[in-house]
Amino acid sequence: MQNTTQTSYGRTAMMNETRGYVGMTTSPDDSNIPGNSSMGILVIPEPMNTALNILTVTILFITMISLGCTMEISKIRTHLLKPKGVVIALLAQFCIMPLTAFTLTKIFQMDSIKAVTVLICGCCPGGSLSNIFSFTVKGDMNLSIVMTTCSSIAALVLMPLLLYIFSKGFTGLRHAVPYAGIITALVFTLVPCAIGICINHYRPNYSSSVTKVGLSILLISTIIISVLSGLAVKDVIWIILMPDILTVAALMPLIGFILGYAVSVICRLSPQCSRTISMETGCQNMQLCTAILKVAFTPQAIGPLFLFPLVYIAFQCAEALILVLCFRCYQTVTAQHGGFSSRGIHIKSDVTAAGVKGEANHL
Repeated sequence: MQNTTQTSYGRTAMMNETRGYVGMTTSPDDSNIPGNSSMGILVIPEPMNTALNILTVTILFITMISLGCTMEISKIRTHLLKPKGVVIALLAQFCIMPLTAFTLTKIFQMDSIKAVTVLICGCCPGGSLSNIFSFTVKGDMNLSIVMTTCSSIAALVLMPLLLYIFSKGFTGLRHAVPYAGIITALVFTLVPCAIGICINHYRPNYSSSVTKVGLSILLISTIIISVLSGLAVKDVIWIILMPDILTVAALMPLIGFILGYAVSVICRLSPQCSRTISMETGCQNMQLCTAILKVAFTPQAIGPLFLFPLVYIAFQCAEALILVLCFRCYQTVTAQHGGFSSRGIHIKSDVTAAGVKGEANHL
């Protein structure tokens, strides 16, 4: 009976290993993060895990090169000489979002592995999507691009520092955050960004071509990584669709958009700059976040939560599009009222002129 039980257990373990998921068990050697016993251990086959890591890093590399190709040194210099907008934007980015992430994890009483995932997302710098949304709300594009650049550079120091500070609020996270991996990923983002800036500065004719090719490769890589990730976590995909994860992913960008705009208005920035900082605050660099979660953590430690940035970016884009729609409706309404007002002034002046002319003829 004992041999039969061992044989049955061995077959079950082999089946689970083949499927890529071992049931509700934990391994103390796989992670320093406590609290993931409720998640189980995700075992991704080595070739698939390597492919996912390479594609994740490739997407980050291409994104940052494309971002660098949109930057001009002269515009960066102009904003740095008058840094009020940039300073306020940096404070909004690295104060509002980390505090929001920390507060939400405490409100929803998330376990340690979920908490560190949300904190990393909240401490990330601004992403390239903010430039697109800033354009759609007619924001200050120069400020948007400079802000994305400066936040990426500042993140090299501020992101590890903020993670160190906020991780003290959770049991066991002080030594579990992979600071070396995070700093390596941040340095890796600056290199392609610098390459893109150099291309735009010394070979500006190539910038549009590099951006278009990069966009095509980015789209293909994103589709492949989505399919592979779905296959890797298909048995535990429910974890990133839990109510607390979905609620936090929905609230974080919305709070960032609203508070970013409020802080800008309080600091008496122009409406154009306020809209820009709002978009910059709410839009995080999800490519960087994904790369950190996928590469810096082992699959056994992070589980399927490396897909949290995909959930976040879905809500981020949906909410940003709603805000863009509201802004465009507001513009349309104000334009119509302005047209009616100016038309009324013209009619009134015409009537007055006609009355004066009639009185003159009568005399």
